[in-house]
Amino acid sequence: MLVLDTEVYSNTGGQASKSTPRGAVAKFAAAGKRGRKKDLGLMAVAYGNVYVAQIAMGASPQQTLDAFLEAEAHDGPSLIIAYSHCIAHGINMRYGLRQQKLATDCGHWPLYRFRPASNGHAQEFMLDSAAPSIPIKAYAYNEIRYKMLTYTHPEAAARLLDVAQQDIDQRWSVYTNMAERWPARSAAPARAASSRQALSEVS
Repeated sequence: MLVLDTEVYSNTGGQASKSTPRGAVAKFAAAGKRGRKKDLGLMAVAYGNVYVAQIAMGASPQQTLDAFLEAEAHDGPSLIIAYSHCIAHGINMRYGLRQQKLATDCGHWPLYRFRPASNGHAQEFMLDSAAPSIPIKAYAYNEIRYKMLTYTHPEAAARLLDVAQQDIDQRWSVYTNMAERWPARSAAPARAASSRQALSEVS
């Protein structure tokens, strides 16, 4: 299953959803979304048998390719969650991939892959992006969905962004702990490797 996460209900007009991040303005969240974004990937990881990857092509095309190959090769359900920039974000869509990279650099959209246990091997959690290197405001305030709140409710905007930064710090702590508990093996699964070879032959 491929989820193109625009962080709103894009097909019905840009309403807020459980995927909308804290502090973002959307329909039915005119004063900024107050709650944190639902972590769909972590929910799927909890099942134990689902291959899960979170990707952003603008942040890492190679990790994106690896995730698709591994998802296809997994003998069981697979879920890929892809950052998908959207006109509802209030950006110049020409720079969508650049904004994807900023989302990863600030930690709002960490890249990872979770391989369930198989063939006698323990489960693995690969944190593919580096630790957050910029504050969330360096990413968020490029988008009208965040920036407009600084004009209408500046104090609330600052408060929500501070809490959003705390969300990032907490989530990064959880993910790094998972990566330490379930380290990756040096080699990718054989089926993923064979799929990569097949793709190379086709191209």
